[in-house]
Amino acid sequence: MPAEPGQLRQSSFTATDRELRIRGAIEEIRPNLQREDGDCLLIRIDGSRVMVRLTGACMLCKLSSVTLKGIQARLVDKLGELVRLLPVASAGKAVH
Repeated sequence: MPAEPGQLRQSSFTATDRELRIRGAIEEIRPNLQREDGDCLLIRIDGSRVMVRLTGACMLCKLSSVTLKGIQARLVDKLGELVRLLPVASAGKAVH
């Protein structure tokens, strides 16, 4: 169940826990994108900003903004806090 706006708060997760939750949420979505020859890579986490790169078919898809909104909603649900998902160009390197 998605978090309601009144329930969103600053998380008490450690940075490592938070990163693992973010990575987990993205990993849950990736198989769906990969089935359609696309993908989503985590590039960077900077406070409440999460930078990702859409690749493959997702780069030119007319519904990529819907995909990004879905990923953002999943992150908010997993973290219980507001995050801003930002797409980045292919110049950035993925976080391992």
